[in-house]
Amino acid sequence: MKIISYNVNGIRAAIRKGWLSWLAATQADVVCLQEVKALENEIPTEEIAALGYTYQYYQPAISKKGYSGVAILSKVAPIQVVKGYGENNTNQDIEGRLIRADFESGLSVMSVYMPSGTSGSERQGYKMDWMTLFFDYIRQLQPQLQALLVCGDYNIAHEPIDIHNPKSNAKTSGFLPEERAWLSKFITELQMVDTFRHLNKEPHQYSWWSSRLATTREKNLGWRIDYQLISGAFAHCIERALLLNEAQHSDHCPTFTEINMSATK
Repeated sequence: MKIISYNVNGIRAAIRKGWLSWLAATQADVVCLQEVKALENEIPTEEIAALGYTYQYYQPAISKKGYSGVAILSKVAPIQVVKGYGENNTNQDIEGRLIRADFESGLSVMSVYMPSGTSGSERQGYKMDWMTLFFDYIRQLQPQLQALLVCGDYNIAHEPIDIHNPKSNAKTSGFLPEERAWLSKFITELQMVDTFRHLNKEPHQYSWWSSRLATTREKNLGWRIDYQLISGAFAHCIERALLLNEAQHSDHCPTFTEINMSATK
């Protein structure tokens, strides 16, 4: 199964930049989207279905129109789709940050858009609270699932190798010690594996470039804040993991992982 995750920074804007043609060429089986910034009736779902994505699931923000929002597009029929934290969970996903699809192969794919704290201390506090809730949710969820792949925009550069200027950003949201410690704990205690770093150890590999300066992408002055993390017991199923930085429909680039659930150790 080929899985792409992409913060499109507005699906309608991405489509105007040729995103549909690019998507057709990828031949991905499952596509996780973040920052969709649209309601389902504002998205050309029939055009997307014509590319083979018969199964489309959207979780928009209900707190503010044109904000946040996640989605999963799939050529394979899931056996279950859970939006937000699920109907029987008291936690509400009012900002449209979470959706999951479970497949017959045993793989569950989650699209997540974690909050940013760059707008000030209030949102930074919200971000940390949100991550605590998310950690507990995944920990409770894991015994119910065979293999979980958590895809999306984590809004955290994990290690110095994941950011072009770690020293000058040591006190910047997205690279704060407490955020990085949370991601380390998430990986270690929940026994998750970063699919990209599992196969790629080279520096200067980024997934987001600030749009404040026009030359940041050209000069590759970026951050790696988009990840696909899989249950550690299934790390041997990772066949490929890439950053598709040739795609330029957003200030992010897509992440790509190919998983073979039939692989044996």
